[in-house]
Amino acid sequence: MAVPSWLERLRAASKTALVQDGPYTQGKVYSYLPLPRALPLGKRKIHYLFEDGKEMAEEYDVKTGQLVSRKWREKNTLGGSGKWQVEVGEPTSPLLSALESELIKESSSNPVFMRKDTLSSFQWRIRNLPYPKEVYSVSVEKEQRCCVIRTTNKKYYKKFSIPDLDRYQLPLDTAALSFTHANNTLIITYQKPKEILAAEEQLQKELKKIKPANNGDGDCKTQ
Repeated sequence: MAVPSWLERLRAASKTALVQDGPYTQGKVYSYLPLPRALPLGKRKIHYLFEDGKEMAEEYDVKTGQLVSRKWREKNTLGGSGKWQVEVGEPTSPLLSALESELIKESSSNPVFMRKDTLSSFQWRIRNLPYPKEVYSVSVEKEQRCCVIRTTNKKYYKKFSIPDLDRYQLPLDTAALSFTHANNTLIITYQKPKEILAAEEQLQKELKKIKPANNGDGDCKTQ
């Protein structure tokens, strides 16, 4: 039996849509109500439940369709829900104690790695890297299916994969990779392949057909 494609798995997953009731604000509570068509403000959240029990939660900017965040969660060894793992967007952090806050202040100069995509590219940002652009090199390791960041001064090294390419079973392309540096931040860009752009466009059309849960009738519905 053929292995289902990633797009087929997304279509087969149980999905619930939630829509925020106002302009994009990090951490704002969702209203579970559809937005007026004339004012496409806020965020649209799609929750996926796959046949193997894994969960994926995505948030999109309603106006632009831009992916804001993507998180994954799966069952732990005891059968309960595990912690959310961030793939795209700002890393989530629990409430911190006073001691933890002080420790974070002390290490605030450490590099911070995060992914923040655009409509046409995958993009990663590493903050707190003060070295000039010529110090960095970013390469594709095709056999290991990853990208590698190196510095000539040996101060920073990072290896990371592109899960989207793995899910769609696409090869890595050196020509699609580029980087720049500004304001102590290294910005790495990988242009999305045409196959992924086409799949994302098709998926967005299907996601827009999902009515937000509750839909103004007082009862929260899961589709």
